[in-house]
Amino acid sequence: MSFSIVRQDITKMHVDAIVNAANTELLMGGGVCGAIFSAAGADQMQEACDRVAPIHTGEAAVTPAFRLPAKYVIHASGPVYDGRHSEECERLLRSAYTESLKFAEQKKCASIAFPLISSGIYGYPKDQALQVAVSAIRDYLAEHEMDVYLAVYDRRSFQLSQDLLGNVESYIDAHYIDEHMPGAVSQKLLDQIQFKSSRTEAAPEASETFLSNASSEESGSLEEWINDLDEPFNVTLMRLIDAKGYTDAEVYKKANIDRRLFSKIRSCRGYQPGKRTILALCIALELDLQQTEDLLETAGYALSHSRKFDVIVEYFIVNHDYDIYRINEVLFHYDQPLLGGN
Repeated sequence: MSFSIVRQDITKMHVDAIVNAANTELLMGGGVCGAIFSAAGADQMQEACDRVAPIHTGEAAVTPAFRLPAKYVIHASGPVYDGRHSEECERLLRSAYTESLKFAEQKKCASIAFPLISSGIYGYPKDQALQVAVSAIRDYLAEHEMDVYLAVYDRRSFQLSQDLLGNVESYIDAHYIDEHMPGAVSQKLLDQIQFKSSRTEAAPEASETFLSNASSEESGSLEEWINDLDEPFNVTLMRLIDAKGYTDAEVYKKANIDRRLFSKIRSCRGYQPGKRTILALCIALELDLQQTEDLLETAGYALSHSRKFDVIVEYFIVNHDYDIYRINEVLFHYDQPLLGGN
C-alpha cells in the first residue's frame, strides 16, 4: 500500500488499472480520455464502453484495457465545476475516485493510476481537485491495500495552495544552503552522514531505559536513550512503536510505506532502510525535530540544510504537520523525491 504522485503519461504506466476521466456517455473525448482511447484502440474501446454506458456523474464503469499495458480501464465521470454548488461538486468528484477504487478492488487489482479528474475542460480548480483526489485516496487506503498513483502529465496540471507554498518557500529561503556555495558543507556534517556500522543487541538494562524514556511525554529528545542502545535500527524502531502505543498497521499506513517493505524492516535483522523511508517513519510517529535527528543518527543519516529535500521535510516537522500526503505534494512541486512508497 502506498500513494505516489508521478509525472508520467498514464497510457504508458504498467499498473493493473488506469482511470479514464470520462463523460457520462463514455464516448471518446479529448485530453486524457482521447489519449487512452487511442492507445487502447479507439474502435475496440468504444465498443466496450457502449456496452456499459451510460453512467451518472460520480460513478464509474470498467472495461478491458486492450492494447494498453494495464489490465483494465476504469471510466470515472467527474463533475463539471460549478462554484455555486461547490459542495455537491466535491461530493461527486470524491465519489468518482472512491467508485473507481472499489472497481479496482473487485477486479483484484494491486495497483491503479488516476489522472486529476475534472481538472481539464470540466473546469474544476486544480488545487481543489488535487485536495479532493488526495483526500479520497487517503481515506480509502486507510482501510484497504493498494498501490495508487496520481499521474500528472505536466506542471500546469499540478497546483498547490499558495498559502502553503508561500510558507514553505519562506522557510527554504531562511534555511537552505546551496550545496555549491563555498564552505556550505562542514566536515562535521560530512562525518555525520557517513554510514555507521551495524549494531549489536542491547543489554536488558538499556531496553528498560528505552521504554521508560520513550513513553514519557516530557522527553524532548530521543538522543539519551537511543544512543545508549547498541542494537540494529529495526529493533530500536519496534521498541519506539511499542512505546508510542501504535500498531504496525497504523505506522506503515501513516508512513505511506508498503506493508511488504515494513515487514522486511521488522523481520530482517540488520536490514537498513533508506533515509526517505526512515523520515517517513518519523512522520508517522510524529517525532519532533530533535527526535527525528536522533533516530536518523541511529541509522547513520542526518538532516542537511544543503539539501532542499531535507529542508522541506524539516519545515513540516518543525510546524508539527505530519500529513505525509501534504508533504509529498510539496516535495513533488519542488521536483524532490517523495516520502514512503515501496
